[in-house]
Amino acid sequence: MDKEVIIDRVAEILKETPASMQIVKKGGDRDKRFRYLAKHMVEKAIKYDALVLSENEMGIAVVFQNSKSKGSLLEEVIQDLKLVFKVTGFKNVRQILRNQKYIKEQRPKNEDYLYCWFWGISKEARGADTQVGKQMKDEFLKRAKDLNLPLYAETQTRRNTIVYQKFGFDLFHTWNRPDGKTMYFMKHVPTQLKEAEENKN
Repeated sequence: MDKEVIIDRVAEILKETPASMQIVKKGGDRDKRFRYLAKHMVEKAIKYDALVLSENEMGIAVVFQNSKSKGSLLEEVIQDLKLVFKVTGFKNVRQILRNQKYIKEQRPKNEDYLYCWFWGISKEARGADTQVGKQMKDEFLKRAKDLNLPLYAETQTRRNTIVYQKFGFDLFHTWNRPDGKTMYFMKHVPTQLKEAEENKN
C-alpha cells in the first residue's frame, strides 16, 4: 500500500461527498484543504487499524471499532484545532459541532459498535468494476460478524441508502437538518447478534 496514493484518492472522493463539501472552507487553495482532511483521515484509520481497501485499492473505507478508536483528550483537541485552522475555518465551527453531536447521539452510548466513518470508490473503478463494491461490502459484514457488533453508517445521498439496504443495512432514522439537507442513518446487525437480542426480549 502506498499511503500517499491512498490519501490522494480519498481527497478526490471527498470533493464529491456532500458532508465534506459542507465542512471544507471555500475559497483559496481548497484542494489543499481536502488533501489535509484526507491525510488526517487515512493516518487516523491506519493508527486504529480501521482502513479497509479493496484488492485494487480503488475502494477505500474507514471502519472504526468504537471501543478501540479513542485517543487521549489532549490529542483529540489538538487534532480538532488543526482541522479548524487547515480545513473548516472558524465560521462554521459551531454548526459543524452541533451536527456532529446530533450524529453521534444516534449511536449507542454505553455499548461497543463498528462505525463506517468513510466509504468511497475512485472514479476510474466505478461501474466498470462492480467487484470493488462487493469486496468492500463483504469485508464490512465480515468484521461485524467476527466481532459480533452492530455496524453504523450515515449518508446524505438517497441512492446510497439503497446500496446500503442491498448490503443488509436497515434505515433506522432520518434527520431533516437545519440547513435543509436530509441525512439517513443506517445500521447492520449480524444475524447471531440479532437472534440473541430477540431471545432476550
